[in-house]
Amino acid sequence: MIHLFKMAIRDLGRNRRRSFFSSLALGVGLALLLMMAAVVEGEMRGAMDSTIKLQSGHLQVNAATYDENKASLAWEDLVESPAQLAAQISALPPVKAATPRLYASGIVTQGSRSLGVRIVGVDPASPANEPYRAGMVSGEFIQADDREGILIGQALADKLKVQTGDLLTLLVNTSNGDVDEQRFTIRGIYSTGTSTYDEVNVFMPLAKAQAITQAGDHASTIFILLQGKEQTPAVVAALQTGKYQVRTLEQMNALLAQFDEMAGSYMIFMYLIVLGITVTVIVNTLIMSVFERTREIGILSAIGMRGGQIMAMFFAESGLLAIGGIVIGLVLGGLLAYYTYHVGIYIGKMGVTGILIGERIYGYLTLNDAITLSIMALVITLLAGLYPAVLAARMEPVDALRGGQ
Repeated sequence: MIHLFKMAIRDLGRNRRRSFFSSLALGVGLALLLMMAAVVEGEMRGAMDSTIKLQSGHLQVNAATYDENKASLAWEDLVESPAQLAAQISALPPVKAATPRLYASGIVTQGSRSLGVRIVGVDPASPANEPYRAGMVSGEFIQADDREGILIGQALADKLKVQTGDLLTLLVNTSNGDVDEQRFTIRGIYSTGTSTYDEVNVFMPLAKAQAITQAGDHASTIFILLQGKEQTPAVVAALQTGKYQVRTLEQMNALLAQFDEMAGSYMIFMYLIVLGITVTVIVNTLIMSVFERTREIGILSAIGMRGGQIMAMFFAESGLLAIGGIVIGLVLGGLLAYYTYHVGIYIGKMGVTGILIGERIYGYLTLNDAITLSIMALVITLLAGLYPAVLAARMEPVDALRGGQ
């Protein structure tokens, strides 16, 4: 076997430029796939992280009849005495933060411009608000006793052409079906890096949101962040009661899970196409090598080398080309993944409805993806090298010798 590899190395060295560019083609294809895998993985991780921090948390506790799609403010659909319940949940060791939030539909107007928004009443002191505090662009975060101030996103401020200190009019739906209208001052402008989220969410203190919506001492949900996702089952078991429903991250984000599965299936299809195209270069190299060495193959057969050994020799050549291409691909792909991880790819306001995707996607290349794609490249290259190997092994020694003259 070692002798066959030595022969394969010698044969590839006869035309080093062709051999190098054959491996380079596979390497570039593999590098492209590694970058694609990193971007998709990074996109899904980013979307999940944003969803947990901004939208769903790890868990939510709601009234048994609550339906987030209807945004009902009827008292029977809300959590009663939410501050007390949140304090009890916060006492559980796995819980990082538990805070009540009240959601209401509304319209914000500024001059002749008006936009539909979601009013979010929050406890300003809760650590769950850290993404908004850290993302403050101007002004200051709202205070619990503020009755005339709101916090809006940068994307919404750009659409309305307003800034910190300006006045806005909010029309808010109430629990009895009426609409309340009030002027508010923009205390601050935040940015989460997700324009689709920032342009529709307006924050105010929970007490003010309860007052303007006439919700009393009620909240839409108890928003819960855990120390780790793996602690979800234990916390769910501790919170199970007949009065409230406990929704998990997976239950609240079924669309995100489906998108992840669809992206995975699509990427496998793309992997095969890209590898198939790049591997054809290696196949052409080996076929050219077979015809160039016809007389040599005839001599090897004449002196007793069996067809299986000739096949093994060409398999060794394809394997060496594949290994060279994989090494090149890992180096180039690693550099591309490093770039996307630290710099990212700007996509602006592109996104998928119901999924929080930021304006910039950061790549994340996993060891599993790197190993899987490398093995896939090796296997496909070896399979592609089967035809040239069989072509060489089936040559008759006499015909091969004549063909070489």
